[in-house]
Amino acid sequence: MDLVEVAAEATPPVCRLMNYGKFKYRQKKAHHKPHVTHLKELRLRPKTDAHDLETKIRQARKFLEKKDKVLVNMIFRGRERMHTESAKGMLDEFIKALEDVAKIEKTSAMDGRRMGIILAPK
Repeated sequence: MDLVEVAAEATPPVCRLMNYGKFKYRQKKAHHKPHVTHLKELRLRPKTDAHDLETKIRQARKFLEKKDKVLVNMIFRGRERMHTESAKGMLDEFIKALEDVAKIEKTSAMDGRRMGIILAPK
């Protein structure tokens, strides 16, 4: 046990009997870094099955709960680009499933072979 001066500016100065090593450790832990937001990407295809979509939704929910943004990319190959309506419906379903924890930062738009949305935590 050590005699540690806790408040030197007070009159009279405040001291405590404590373990000094533990006191310094707690002070160091109290000043931790804030969370840095990352952009996590999930890739989908128009032919993605319903169960696989649910798995991707669960993964996106985990990312959003950790305060990360999620980029959901729908990737088209060959003739799949002709059927963007079904892919848009799949992205809408994705948004609807996560509306309780996420807000839409960027809506779906075609960008070459990709259609993507960005979801940010609420």
